[in-house]
Amino acid sequence: MKSKGGAVFLSGLIAGTLDIVAAITVYSIILNKTTGIKILQSIASGIFKKEAYTGGSSMALIGLLLHYFIAFTFAWFYFILYPRLSFLKKNALLSGIVYGIFVWIIMNLIVLPIVFPVLPQKHFDFPLMLSILILIVCIGIPISFITKKYYSIKE
Repeated sequence: MKSKGGAVFLSGLIAGTLDIVAAITVYSIILNKTTGIKILQSIASGIFKKEAYTGGSSMALIGLLLHYFIAFTFAWFYFILYPRLSFLKKNALLSGIVYGIFVWIIMNLIVLPIVFPVLPQKHFDFPLMLSILILIVCIGIPISFITKKYYSIKE
């Protein structure tokens, strides 16, 4: 992690991988609600709409690439915020939890409603809590700890 770009790439890669593995494991394997391919096609449907579901594995690959693009973007954004917001430096775990919740809010209350104007209503239930927990554990915490490590080496 000698360069900021390398650290951002590493944190985005780790966060993106943990998140997609968690999503596929929970929703496809444990809850048996969908398949891994459908999850990835759903991500691609943000751009390609219904066509994403008929595009097979090529659309799943596009969905995976889009997923990583989003993960890298959130990693980059945290790296930009970190030196400017002193409270992020105080406790990496707490900062990661807060950032995971922030990512959930951005994705579920801003991005998804813009991309998909008709979404099912959200209810404060187990699936909602699970989706927040996944983003905390897989996105917020890894990005927070990797960022802290990078900046602590540089200081």
